[in-house]
Amino acid sequence: MQNKDDFTLIDEFIQGDTKAFNALAERYKRKVYMTAYRVLGNHEDADDITQEVIIKMYYSLRSFRKESSIFTWLYKITTNLSLNELKRKKIKNFFSLDTIEGYFADEKSSSPEKKYGDKELSKQIQDAINKLPEKQRVVFTLRFYEELPYEEISKIVGTSVGALKANYFHAFNKMVKELKHVV
Repeated sequence: MQNKDDFTLIDEFIQGDTKAFNALAERYKRKVYMTAYRVLGNHEDADDITQEVIIKMYYSLRSFRKESSIFTWLYKITTNLSLNELKRKKIKNFFSLDTIEGYFADEKSSSPEKKYGDKELSKQIQDAINKLPEKQRVVFTLRFYEELPYEEISKIVGTSVGALKANYFHAFNKMVKELKHVV
């Protein structure tokens, strides 16, 4: 099953072969997870979104029109669900004092040794990504980490290539500015 192309697996799934679906899910779940994680910055949320995308894929694959690659289709679903989750969390966090209390608790417990570890660097990068506006965050993630061409990102996000280039340029500059003290 691993050597078959996506469209063959889709056709086999539509004809009732659940192993074909499992092969597709296995092929893309890591990429879906990484996209969700980079947008959300949280393992549990990214894991939830990944499961939700796989479920949506299962129920929607029969209506997939093959006008784009399944890769593009799944990233669009992942991005939309991740952005919806961000919006939901913003509303929830707006009314929560736990976030503020947690921030101060984290500040007290951080040690200089921890600051320079790989885990800390990774956290600082993710924090910088999280500070980007939503659209810039998505474009930055898809372009920088997934190395997608602007044309493909345009299909996922539904924005012109020129606007994407501008978003990426601004996001990249903000990341450089934010992480200047780290490097």
